[in-house]
Amino acid sequence: MSDFDFDLFVLGAGSGGVRAARISAGHGARVAVAEEHRVGGTCVIRGCVPKKLLVYGAHFAEDLDDAAMFGWDIPERRFDWPVLRDNVMAEVGRLEGLYGQTLANHDVTLFKNRAVLTGPNSIRLDDGRTVTAGKILLAPGARPALPDIPGVEHAITSNEVFHLEVMPKRVVIAGGGYIANEFAGVFHQLGAHVTIVNRSDTILRGYDEQIVDRLVKTSLAKGIDFRFNAGFDALERQDDGTILCRMKGCDDIVADQVLFAIGRLPNTDGLGLEELGVKLTERGAVVVDDQYRSTVPSIFAVGDVTDRIQLTPVAIREGHAFADTQFGDKPCTVDYQCIPSAVFSHPPIGSVGLTESQAKNKLGVIRTYTSDFRPMKYVLAGRNERALYKIVVDEGSDKVVGVHMIGPDAPEVLQAAAIAVKAGLTKADFDATIALHPTMAEELVLMR
Repeated sequence: MSDFDFDLFVLGAGSGGVRAARISAGHGARVAVAEEHRVGGTCVIRGCVPKKLLVYGAHFAEDLDDAAMFGWDIPERRFDWPVLRDNVMAEVGRLEGLYGQTLANHDVTLFKNRAVLTGPNSIRLDDGRTVTAGKILLAPGARPALPDIPGVEHAITSNEVFHLEVMPKRVVIAGGGYIANEFAGVFHQLGAHVTIVNRSDTILRGYDEQIVDRLVKTSLAKGIDFRFNAGFDALERQDDGTILCRMKGCDDIVADQVLFAIGRLPNTDGLGLEELGVKLTERGAVVVDDQYRSTVPSIFAVGDVTDRIQLTPVAIREGHAFADTQFGDKPCTVDYQCIPSAVFSHPPIGSVGLTESQAKNKLGVIRTYTSDFRPMKYVLAGRNERALYKIVVDEGSDKVVGVHMIGPDAPEVLQAAAIAVKAGLTKADFDATIALHPTMAEELVLMR
């Protein structure tokens, strides 16, 4: 029996921390988890899950418009934001309970406290208790970044969107990443006028340029405004409750709500890490090796706090790999190649592998295939919106090295395509696959 209170102590009960705790306990380790907020972390409580539910709710706006052409008579359309908000939060509460039950079922001790490291094997809880552990895993995630400008307290981040009292009529969103574009689609579909402010002339860096260009054009056609190469000098609350955005690079903007989605910062402040010699990056992320070990041998880190790839499935895989390696006698690491990703914008984007420009830089000679089409549903509905699918192929090997798409259900289609890219299938393999008709996904095997 170890002299420590626990074999493993995990800081943070998000996706990575809960997976690491559960698997480690399954291997026989005595495990404890400390969570100062709610069990489930960003994804379950204030990220992926509630956001996707809002995206579903927002989609009904256009679905109701389209319904008439399919023979449905819907005489009254009325959206009630509190109903959607409260139902989403109820689902979040249900999932939080399931996460807590998972820990309990595996005999993981849960401390609903903030925890600070006081040594390489010791942790102090905010109620004054001190516990020890043979290994410590940092999995506290990340938080939304805010700019240092006057009046920033009048703005919100993605954390607060799910708790708004009323649906604002005019929303200004700062940022060009996936969070900014996702909430732009949600607010627009729920009836708000949306303006996206981006400090450069490029949004969604890392995604295929042709796909991103299609999103911008479609968003503009829907009525979403963009202010490129612009920023904020200050926010001022007006007597009527509105927010005056003092801008640089464009005219000032009046809004009912301002949302900053300009990136996320690792939650390492005040954890006692630097005092122990845990090396951090300039952004505050924990530096780890391929076994997720920090510069202090007994302290490890997974997920967003390492500032590698901030995606829930990545954190889960890292947590699982850590547990198998440290407590299951099954050394393993995560393969970070060909990780699929999605932007639940309106329309959504799915992407895996190399973009066209990345493939040219890495491989030299490539081929690209595109299918630019109007989904069947939109044809009958009289909607002019088009989908775009793109395949990137290495000329030398004929391997499909990237698949990128924008259109209805693109992320759902992309998950299956990601298997093919990860497996190294060739364009000939795609061509040899018989189409599933009539579907949008069949375009993947019909491009010539």
